[in-house]
Amino acid sequence: MNRVVVVTGAGSGIGRAVALRFLALGDRVAAVDLGRDGLDALAPDAAPDRLVRLAADVGAADEAEACLREAAARLGPVDVLVNNAGTSGGPRATTLHETPVEDFDRVMATNIRGPFLLCRLVLPTMVERRAGVIVNIASVAGMAAFPGRSAYSASKGALISLTRSIAVDYARFGVRAVALCPGMIATPFTQWRLDDPKLRAEVVARIPQAEVGTVAQAAAAVTFLASDEASYFNGAPLPMDGGYLAL
Repeated sequence: MNRVVVVTGAGSGIGRAVALRFLALGDRVAAVDLGRDGLDALAPDAAPDRLVRLAADVGAADEAEACLREAAARLGPVDVLVNNAGTSGGPRATTLHETPVEDFDRVMATNIRGPFLLCRLVLPTMVERRAGVIVNIASVAGMAAFPGRSAYSASKGALISLTRSIAVDYARFGVRAVALCPGMIATPFTQWRLDDPKLRAEVVARIPQAEVGTVAQAAAAVTFLASDEASYFNGAPLPMDGGYLAL
C-alpha cells in the first residue's frame, strides 16, 4: 500500500492503533491530535515522508484547513480520511437539561463539526480523482442512546447521518463513506471505568460476548473498511460491540 491516510485523534486509543496499522501496511500517515504529547511518542522512528504529526483542533475551521493543507503538501492528496477524534463532554455533559450549553457545543464541535470540516476539505480532491474512502468512528451510542450522555449520543447519531449523506451524494464519484460504531473498547477514554472491578463487571454483563473490545480489533476493522476488499460497504453504520446492540 502507498495511500495517504489522515487519522484524527491519533495521539492515543483507537486513533493511535489505526495510525500504526496503516503505517505497518506501508501507507503514508498524517496523524492529527489536539496536543503534541501523544503525537511525539507515535512511531518515533518513522521517516518524515511516511508520518507527519500535526497538532490541531479539528473543530476549528482555520486549524482543520491548515492541517489538511500541510498533510497534502507533505504527503500528497488524501486517499483515506479517518475521523476518529471525539469527546464525551466530560462529567457535566450528562442528561439534556443538566448539560451546559458550552459543554454541548464542545461535544458537537469535536464529534460532528470536525468530521464535517475535514470531509468538506478532502471531498473535492476525491471527486476529482474519482476515488477516496472516509471512515467515521461513530459509536453504538449513535444507534442506541447511552443514558446520561445526551450530547455524545446526539453527536454520534449525527455522524452516522453525515456518513449516509456522503454515500448518497458522492458514491457516483467513486467515494465511499462508512461509520464504524464501536461498543466498549479498552482505551484511555474508558480505562477509568474498566479499572474499577464493579463498573467493569457491570459493563461486561451488558455484552453478550462477555468481553471488552481492543484497539487492535478496531484498527483492523478500520483498515479493512478502507481497503478495496470492502468496496461494496458504503453509507452504513457498522456496529462492533460484541453483541451489545443485539440485546
